[in-house]
Amino acid sequence: MSGPAAGIPADGFPQDLADLHLLVGSYTATGGGNATGISVVHGTTASTVAVMDDPSFLALSGDRVYAVSETADGRVSAFRYAGGALEHRWDADAGGDAPCHVRVDPSGALVVTNYVSGTVTAVSLEAAESHAASVTASDGVVGTHGSADRVVVPESALVTGVLPDVEGPVEDRQEGPHAHQSIATRDGTVLVADLGGDALHEFRVTADPAIDLVRVHHLEPGVGPRHMAWLGTGAGSDLVVAGELDGRVYRLRRDEAGTLRPIASAPVFEGAVGESLLSHVEVDRAGRVVVAVRGRDLIVVLDTADDGLTVVGSASCGGVWPRHFAQVPGYLLVANQMSDAIAVLPVGSDGVPGEAVAQIAVGSPACIVPVPARS
Repeated sequence: MSGPAAGIPADGFPQDLADLHLLVGSYTATGGGNATGISVVHGTTASTVAVMDDPSFLALSGDRVYAVSETADGRVSAFRYAGGALEHRWDADAGGDAPCHVRVDPSGALVVTNYVSGTVTAVSLEAAESHAASVTASDGVVGTHGSADRVVVPESALVTGVLPDVEGPVEDRQEGPHAHQSIATRDGTVLVADLGGDALHEFRVTADPAIDLVRVHHLEPGVGPRHMAWLGTGAGSDLVVAGELDGRVYRLRRDEAGTLRPIASAPVFEGAVGESLLSHVEVDRAGRVVVAVRGRDLIVVLDTADDGLTVVGSASCGGVWPRHFAQVPGYLLVANQMSDAIAVLPVGSDGVPGEAVAQIAVGSPACIVPVPARS
């Protein structure tokens, strides 16, 4: 385990994070959590800025914040963020049950993945904003989330794709398709991780909106792909995939036919998988893979030299059930869902975090989005 970075005080909040500014999505009572909605964090203090059910994943684009409501008959909500406050703009049907991820695609569509129903929805942002503006202008709707006067985007502004009805070997988790995360490709397409079907579905999404299947990339049975990240920035970048169900990280590369195939994989812990579930994965500035492991409450770092994957080291996540994390200069911020806190971990020169130097109290955190200083 790496020691704390230089300059960390023996106690108290790190001075270089005094201006820390975050948006945090959480689970509320609806999903068994302790939050009341979306929180904003300034330094060490968190406060609720939008009351809504289970905003478990957020996306920030300019002054717009998009949040899923991970409930049955789920929805996605749009807000304008200014002055530390959220002004509710519009809601749209998520196109399925339990939406768990949202992302603004370069095509101009908002892409929402629905876990329980195994569907992926594209919402035309241009159409949604135009509709909201016209309703507000004509009816004087105010931006209070949960109001009976809320603006609902018409169905013509969204389209939903359904993943194939397949099963996997992990009976209690792979009884059907489960869309978990989407990521944009360098080819202008969208990859959707299907935890239930052990596959990555590649779609072409446009702002019409339209969503069309391009191809399917299959993984080994029982992998349970959850989150993905690109390794590198060029056209030949490899894709890193966290296998939630088998405790391994995979490195995939396109072959001449365009199919993503594993070129390396590595377990991130020793022993039986059991209830150890991989969650979020990212690549750091040095090209190392960082992945969180729930159940074992670890952050694991892997080296990617020589087209491989090798564990560099692991460290405590600073709490219980690390569902998500965010990288800021010098630190890893970990959303420990069952600790009701974000752990602040200094990152060593080898990329491995040290012990937590601070805890930011937030109810059942599930997603952390750093807010740029200009916002």
